Amino acid sequence: MPDSTLDSSIHPLIAGRYSPFGFESRSIADDDLLALLEAARWSASAANAQPWSYIVATREGAEQFAQMLSCVDEINLAWAEQASALLVGCTRMTHEGTGAPYITAEHDLGLASANLVFEATARGIGVHQMTYINREKLCLLYRIPPDVKVVTMLALGYARRAAAGKRRWRKPLESFVFGGTWAEALPLLKSREDKAGLTQADSAMVLSVRCDTSDIRSHGRV
Repeated sequence: MPDSTLDSSIHPLIAGRYSPFGFESRSIADDDLLALLEAARWSASAANAQPWSYIVATREGAEQFAQMLSCVDEINLAWAEQASALLVGCTRMTHEGTGAPYITAEHDLGLASANLVFEATARGIGVHQMTYINREKLCLLYRIPPDVKVVTMLALGYARRAAAGKRRWRKPLESFVFGGTWAEALPLLKSREDKAGLTQADSAMVLSVRCDTSDIRSHGRV
């Protein structure tokens, strides 16, 4: 379960999700893997354009798995090499038919991947998404079309252990939820603070907290 404190009650699948830093050696059943991809398939997208694609490599296909693993930067290898499956998340950057720029393509891929992640969480499967991958090599190896962007890679498997010692740090709502002009606090949040008895000094202290980005680069997503 998460180490952070929730300000509002949310679904346990969201509250309990984390990115594993180690995976067990057992495989993911075919039916489970297909169900995760089916969850991605049913995601929302602009005009129902569904721009996402996934390239899949499982540990059972040793050659394909090794090929995809070779595109993972060293900083991510510790957990990626333990995964039962690796997926490359891609998105088409133009609309089919018109060729017009797809402004929300990466957003829509993110929605699809979120569906996949929460279906995985519901089935007891962990997902660790990775930023540090060799996109140029992936494009060459998998003959990815020029109008398709490689965005991320996902390592899937059964968590070997919880992310012990890793903070699930989250920014306070006040730092990114605004009402009116940019950085103007939403009145609803001000009202919540008043009810909770927070002083102006307390709020300022909360907003002054900043995430250590070196920690994110060193330890990945949490």
